[in-house]
Amino acid sequence: MSNGLIPLNRRSFLKTSLVGAGALALSFEERALLAAGANLDSPPPAADSPSADGMPTGRIGKVTISRMFTGGNLISGFAHSRDLLYVSALLKTYFTDDKVMETLALCEEMGINTAILRLDDHCKRILRRYWDERGGAIQWIAQLKVGPDDFGQIDEAIDHGAIGAFVHGGISDACVEQGRVGVLAEAVKRIQARGVIAGVGGHKIEVPMACVEAGIEPDFYMKTLHSGAYWSADGRPENDNIWSKTPEKTIEFMRTVKTPWIAYKVMAAGAIHPSQAFRYAYENGADFICAGMFDFQVREDVILANQILAGPLARQRPWCA
Repeated sequence: MSNGLIPLNRRSFLKTSLVGAGALALSFEERALLAAGANLDSPPPAADSPSADGMPTGRIGKVTISRMFTGGNLISGFAHSRDLLYVSALLKTYFTDDKVMETLALCEEMGINTAILRLDDHCKRILRRYWDERGGAIQWIAQLKVGPDDFGQIDEAIDHGAIGAFVHGGISDACVEQGRVGVLAEAVKRIQARGVIAGVGGHKIEVPMACVEAGIEPDFYMKTLHSGAYWSADGRPENDNIWSKTPEKTIEFMRTVKTPWIAYKVMAAGAIHPSQAFRYAYENGADFICAGMFDFQVREDVILANQILAGPLARQRPWCA
């Protein structure tokens, strides 16, 4: 399957995008990309799933999703910030309702059509304001917590407009460790019964392994992926950013899985530059990337993702979405 790229001139795309940035100064990456004339003007391959707004897309079930979309930890104030204790509070102060809605609008302007957000009153309230007051159309995939006798968040998320839902990675990890894979099977069944796409998250590769072994058929997996090529990847608890401890094992197993794969934690909580992190994820089999982004990072991240996807990728796993 094609990677879903649209037939546009990337130099024109970058110039248009950067002009739209207004007073924002060009970053180092943006200047470097604009200077790389020969590479930027090379024609991309034909598209299977074009996006009118400039971001490549794929499909999970019947839903068309941009190949990169935004995550919600920053918006919710949950920062894997190593030993910097103030960061979560700083995020909550920075991301006012207006700033969140500005960020979501910028994502849509750049062709990112989906956000993964927690199911909590804060996210539900802002999404409703964004949709109703700002006329936003960003799609919401909800991150859920479930238990053996607790699946109430499924209906809650879908009733509030989610087009998909998945079991939180930490919950899935615990279910597999405790031999309660049936909880994941029941969650997937209930989500799909409501007519939306269903996923299973996991930090540990044993999660999709257990799902495959049990015959569970989610519409997608959320599985962490990043390399260990950064300074704090030494296993100390205070680093709080090692969520892909066995990337080689993940890459090897996911190569055998035909279910769409959304890679997350790809930048190891900001320790890996997106130009390296995105390429690593796409080349090693991810069909989509969920990336936490500040508003001032959205344009550059889209530019980088588009350049990587438009160029040669050393993928061994076929595109599954």
